[in-house]
Amino acid sequence: MYTTTTKFSIPLVLKEILHSLQELKAKPILVGGCVRDFFLNIPVKDYDVEIFGIDSLDIIEKSLSKFGNVKLVGKSFGVLTLKIDEYDFDFALPRIEKKIGKSHQDFEVITNPKLSFKEAAIRRDFTINAIGYDYFKDKFLDPFDGIKDLKDKTIKHINDKTFCEDSLRVYRAVQFASRFDFKIAEETKELCKQIVLSDELLYLPKERIFEEFKKLFLKSVKPSIGFELLKELGILKYFSELKALINCVQEKEYHPEGDVWIHTLMALDELSKILKEQQIENEYRKLYLFYGILCHDFGKPFCTKEINGKITSYKHESLGVEPTISFLEKFTNEKKFIEIVCSLVKNHLAPFQLYLADSSHKAIKRLSLKVNIEDLCLVCLADCLGRDIKDKDKCPKAINWVLEKAKELNIHQEPIKALVQGRDLIELGLKPSKEFKEILEFAFDLQIDEELSKEEIINKIINRYISPIILR
Repeated sequence: MYTTTTKFSIPLVLKEILHSLQELKAKPILVGGCVRDFFLNIPVKDYDVEIFGIDSLDIIEKSLSKFGNVKLVGKSFGVLTLKIDEYDFDFALPRIEKKIGKSHQDFEVITNPKLSFKEAAIRRDFTINAIGYDYFKDKFLDPFDGIKDLKDKTIKHINDKTFCEDSLRVYRAVQFASRFDFKIAEETKELCKQIVLSDELLYLPKERIFEEFKKLFLKSVKPSIGFELLKELGILKYFSELKALINCVQEKEYHPEGDVWIHTLMALDELSKILKEQQIENEYRKLYLFYGILCHDFGKPFCTKEINGKITSYKHESLGVEPTISFLEKFTNEKKFIEIVCSLVKNHLAPFQLYLADSSHKAIKRLSLKVNIEDLCLVCLADCLGRDIKDKDKCPKAINWVLEKAKELNIHQEPIKALVQGRDLIELGLKPSKEFKEILEFAFDLQIDEELSKEEIINKIINRYISPIILR
């Protein structure tokens, strides 16, 4: 077993917890991502601790409760969670796992405090995630040479049998390689391909796949690395919408980089840069923006054709909505999320169209009713930059033109608000009826198209809808 004595700095409260566990005659070992990220110089906020030498979860829970509110995640495999300030701590008993069915829940779990660290670590996915740290001895425990693989920037599985028991590990290999810009060891790659061919990935719940894609998007500098691996490992057979982008040709004048697949991956990487430059932190927002750019050209395989010697894809933005929905439903059931992504896909050409037409405020206002303009501009900018054209300076110029106009109208982050509401019609003496909708649409059109004030609109409503009634 490889060990080293490099100093691992941990929060003061965790030191106190470890000492408290030691008083119980337990042997706590830091494991998993927190140890890996220490070597990668990534700030650590989540700590996993495996507790050897004690078999009573109740005694451990009582000890931990002195530090905060302890939650039991799963008594069958013994995991306790504790959140203190900005830190999240997970405490688990060492265990072995055995797959007994197709589902991700079909595992026989046996906790055993007498296991050696190596015996407990063999159930883990990759060598880089099987490094432990013994705080009291100030030693790293490395039974599978994970530290060497970290230095070599390699994702390598630990054990053929245990690795194949959880097919999610194929996605995990992809997202780790993408996040850290590591290569996947050839033997691990071959094992992943075998799992893909076996169709084991079909039994994974969509929520687990969504989480792996989420990490790929949010933690990768270049998400394209992960998507190239999805292609190489054969995983695209589960995502026909993505696979259809490969070899879907584009007009060289606008896309000299190649097919739609190449352009999409370039656009993903550009969006990653943009989000970092603009310091956008909201994870939910970043995620739907990534899916927006990933899906933005899903319509092209349905309409790409050659006309008069030029490759065209007319109406691909609207044709992309249906495959976007079918694709996203493989990951999530959240209707709001799907609707936001679809609005970005359907309108991703609008900013450039408005800029080239030198459109009026009226068109910007109409656009705000369809999509969040600020979000759309980010997707559109990534789309424009994600290609090999020479005049890329036109990209921010066009986008900023649209965004500034939207900001002038204060509709860059939300749709334009109607000046005249139903309550205004009631105050005019009108009773709620089917005609209300017609009158409100008439009022809204006047507001947008003629830029009338509320008072002017009210007068128009009186002249058109109320005065004729009085005259009768």
